[in-house]
Amino acid sequence: MAGRKVTSTNYRNQAFLENKCSLNELMVLLSRRWITEILFCIEEGNNRFSGIREELAPITDHILADRLKLLEKNRLINRQHFPEVPPKVVYTLTEKGEELCGLLEKLCDFSQTIPNVC
Repeated sequence: MAGRKVTSTNYRNQAFLENKCSLNELMVLLSRRWITEILFCIEEGNNRFSGIREELAPITDHILADRLKLLEKNRLINRQHFPEVPPKVVYTLTEKGEELCGLLEKLCDFSQTIPNVC
């Protein structure tokens, strides 16, 4: 995927909004495809790469790996590697990740009360 053009008006506007309020930055992260579904999978105890991929059948390995790295970078999940043969990696929610999932569940409930929202 190509990098963002940092001289564009859209980039400058987004950077302004993200600097103005951290909610804007969080919304950008959450609006990325598969992020919320991955969080909910991990919350439900599906904490292995293959298990998440199986539950979210259309997701590609590349996108899943990218989204897991984003969630780890933003400290919403922890990645624990066990030096076994074959290697084992387990993902868990951080305290902030658990808190976010609770808020997202409330948003899901709220979204069902609004007409014309899928």
